[in-house]
Parts: sequence; structure tokens; C-alpha cells
Amino acid sequence: MALDPQNPRSLVVGTHNRKKGDELADLLRPLGFEVVTLSDVPNAIEVVEDGDSFAANAALKAAQQAKHLGHWVLADDSGIAVDALGGAPGIYSARYAGPTASDEDNNRKLLADLKDVPLPKRTAHYVCHVTVADPTGAIRAESEDICRGRILFEPVGKNGFGYDPLFEIVEYHHTFGELGPHIKQALSHRSRALRAIVPKLLAISC
Repeated sequence: MALDPQNPRSLVVGTHNRKKGDELADLLRPLGFEVVTLSDVPNAIEVVEDGDSFAANAALKAAQQAKHLGHWVLADDSGIAVDALGGAPGIYSARYAGPTASDEDNNRKLLADLKDVPLPKRTAHYVCHVTVADPTGAIRAESEDICRGRILFEPVGKNGFGYDPLFEIVEYHHTFGELGPHIKQALSHRSRALRAIVPKLLAISC
């Protein structure tokens, strides 16, 4: 891991989800950051995500991993909130169908839970909270943003991960699974939250 542990522009992306880690890294590198993911770090730890909010879970992942590795760590917690389900699955998005659920398992459960809900009432939004911790584990920057859409009746498209094949951006008439990575980077909750945190990180590194 050839990063400067004291430089806030040198970041470890604190997720074991390779697709999410790669997406975050791809968003940060063009902005002047050196980035590796936990898949590149042999001694990374598993952090228990037992917080009661996206912000709490992101802070746990960033602070504990940063203190353990002695590096700046950026972590996010994200998920989907469906209005007809009272905001569920929310922070339980990754394990909606159970602790070892796959993306397909979670998608099937979401469709089953919405089986009697008509399209106009299937509104939802993705949420992403991003937190950065310094090598001592202190939280130094945070941001949060959302992306609004709705849940279709069946998966469409092969791109992305999680609920992307079900999540339609209404204005585009396509799901994140169809739109591809470049358009998703421009529109997604994750890219919006990252764009909001970048000026804070640059201010720290000045």
C-alpha cells in the first residue's frame, strides 16, 4: 500500500464490497486523490455495522479502520429507502433478506414486499453518508446526499450492484442497471456525497 499515511489526499476506501470500493475509487482518482480499497490492504479489519443510522455506520467504518491501519480512511454507508415501506430497508439494505443475502435475494424480497403497490406509489431514494477519519481515528469530514427515483416491477439492466437494476431514474426512463457507470457517477447519491466532501478534504490538506 504505497500511500502517505499523513496525507488526507491519500485515502483507503473502507469497504469490503469490491464493487462499491471500485466505484468510490473511480470517483476520487480524477479529483486528485491517491486511493486504494480494502481489497488492496492485507491487514484490514471487519467492522461491525451496528449503528442506528447511515451516519453512525459510516463513522464506525472510517474511525475503526483508520485507527487500525494508521491511514486516512474514507468510508460510506448507503442504502435505499422506499416510501411505501416507511423508509425500509434503509440501513439494512445490504442484509434486507438476511445476514448472508445476495443482491438478488434482496431484490426479490423488495419486489415481494411491494407486490401490491402501483408504480406511482413506488417512490424511493438512495442515501449515502460519507465520513473521513484521520490516522488516529478522529472524524475529520462528513457529507450526505440522496438520489430520487422509483422501484420497478422487475430488474432491468446488468450494470451496477445492489438495487440498481430495480431503481429507475424517472427523468431518464432507465434504471441504474441500464444507465452505465459514467451516467451513474454523474447522478448517484454516492457521487453527490463525494463531491460535497472533496472541498472539505482539500481544505484539510492545504
